Amino acid sequence: MPETKIATPQPRSRTRSAPANGPQLTRGLGPYATTAVVAGTVIGTGIFLVPSQMLAHTGSPLKVMEVWVFAGVLSLFGALGYAELGGALPEAGGEYVYLRESYGRGMGFVYGWSQFLVAKAASIATIATGFMLYVSYFFPSLNDVLWRIPFGRDAAFSLTGLQIGSALIIFLLSGINVLGVRRSGALQTVFTVAKLSVLVVLIVAGIALGHGSFEHFRAAVPAAAGTSGFLLATVSALWAYDGWNNLSMVGAEVQNPQRNMPRALIIGMLIVLGVYLLANISYFYVLTPGEALATTTIALSAARRFLGAGGGTFVAVGVMISSFAALNGSVLTGSRIPYAQAHDGLFPMRLARVHPRFHTPAIAIMAQAAVAGVFALTGAYEALYTKAIYSEWIFYALVTAGIIILRRRREDLARPYRTWGYPVVPVVFVTVAVLILGDTLIQRPADALWCIGLTASGIPAYFLWKAWKARSDAASGAGLAQPRSTPSGFV
Repeated sequence: MPETKIATPQPRSRTRSAPANGPQLTRGLGPYATTAVVAGTVIGTGIFLVPSQMLAHTGSPLKVMEVWVFAGVLSLFGALGYAELGGALPEAGGEYVYLRESYGRGMGFVYGWSQFLVAKAASIATIATGFMLYVSYFFPSLNDVLWRIPFGRDAAFSLTGLQIGSALIIFLLSGINVLGVRRSGALQTVFTVAKLSVLVVLIVAGIALGHGSFEHFRAAVPAAAGTSGFLLATVSALWAYDGWNNLSMVGAEVQNPQRNMPRALIIGMLIVLGVYLLANISYFYVLTPGEALATTTIALSAARRFLGAGGGTFVAVGVMISSFAALNGSVLTGSRIPYAQAHDGLFPMRLARVHPRFHTPAIAIMAQAAVAGVFALTGAYEALYTKAIYSEWIFYALVTAGIIILRRRREDLARPYRTWGYPVVPVVFVTVAVLILGDTLIQRPADALWCIGLTASGIPAYFLWKAWKARSDAASGAGLAQPRSTPSGFV
């Protein structure tokens, strides 16, 4: 990987809404913290929960392993592209910046709109729900209904302790993130090391003490047939791999981003791919396919087999540590999207304010917590991550295609790292992403259309915002500055 040091790219001109003289974000994330953001945000609840769902879609542990490899390589291809963009455009907001530079301000707005209202909010809510699922291992009463809200003649909306707890943990971690990016980065590093330690114990102890059989990988159970089942399982695996893009969102807070961002993305994803494959080998070595299919908490069931009753407690605590770190990373990175968008004058100006003491986008962090909290109160685990994945992969494809666009449009950009395998790697990634999106639309039309509709609502919202902004600026006698590099088209 090239190590040439270059000057930081000059920032584009700010809009009137950007707080030019107020407190600014600080570069408080070093090389270890950046790698921890990648690995720690990716490794959340998915690896402890989704293998059983993947088995139901594919029919055999061996095919599950094939899906993990396929989804891992696909995610690595995406990370290779993002490494180039992160080194060239190390600004707060990540994907928002890449889309704005590739397609124009309108696409940047639609992305930020969908992330704020759907994708990132649903992702945070999913991780929080996974965290509480394992908390309920110790407190089963959390699954009981605590609050019932009647509406209509015979209907009622019920809230369980699990749902309420999910919302509360989101607000707790959001509050910690307000206190400073260095604190958040240190917390991320500590919890990432802890979760990797838990997984290493599961892997080593499972194979050494599990008294299982590798013949389990050849056995089969009833499942969805053919390509459809494979792609549905891929959606589950992609949820477990999701988060590799999050580092890009805190580009303005990474030390030496031209060097640290590409390294963290690639090293972090290679660590995750290796750990995931070894963890699944351990699970399916210990459990028969029938046993794996019968549980929704496969890691816990496997640990009980080779560690006894204490194994369940060990895994439950490990998953709580893992999901806590993933949730912290998602809250840390996701809040920079509305901050960057507001900084450009494309969201309410309050969201661009930086806390004068802690130098964090405090209002953006808490606004994100409010939306994610609503998702946590309304959705189930699998429904939540399907919404999150579908919305995010629409933009993963667009961002990766933007690498090709920016190579031609912005030859002036300094690129300390260039995507390995260009243009094959970006083209393969975009093609497979489109196939997965299309298959999900066919197999789960309700979730897919819901995501498409809410994402598309960003288009009229953008033009309404643009009209309101123009009227507001005209009334105040101020013009709205445009970024120097905004491409023609959807602006």
